[in-house]
Amino acid sequence: MKKIMLFLITLTMVVGCACARTSASDPVKEYLNKYKNQHETVIAQLDDLVKEENLNETQGEKYKEVMTKQYKDLTYKITNENYNGDEATVTTKITVYDLYSVQREAEEYQNNNKSEFIDEDGNYDKDKFLDYKLEEIKKTTKTIEYTIDFKVVKKDGVWTLENVSTEDLEKIHGIYNYTND
Repeated sequence: MKKIMLFLITLTMVVGCACARTSASDPVKEYLNKYKNQHETVIAQLDDLVKEENLNETQGEKYKEVMTKQYKDLTYKITNENYNGDEATVTTKITVYDLYSVQREAEEYQNNNKSEFIDEDGNYDKDKFLDYKLEEIKKTTKTIEYTIDFKVVKKDGVWTLENVSTEDLEKIHGIYNYTND
């Protein structure tokens, strides 16, 4: 019985240690999995973002639906870990829906079809365009692959992800303007 208990305690410690951030890629995986699994903090941030935008209720729901699909369908692969003492760079390839190109195409469509986005008084109707753009974004299946170099540091023996840049967040959200690269 003591051998079984000792084995179970040892097994628990090994499993517990395996869950710790023992490599620099662990906090990157944890971070990206929060998006994929729609962790409550990610959804709360999305809710805050929707509130900040000038969207009606229906548009807000569509936008949230689009982004939760983006997060859920995000795929990633760690391609390299480069260590320099207590600092590391974790190179990761991610694949997301290319929302940037859909938005750009929607704006081109709007410019070429202005009459479709006019209200009954002859004025530009922003809501008509937002509805159109959200529908186009919702329908897209076009994906894009980005490479992100995540900066990770070891603090008190635990690998921790540094602040993620705005550019990298735009890549995760699929809205990065890659035409400037």
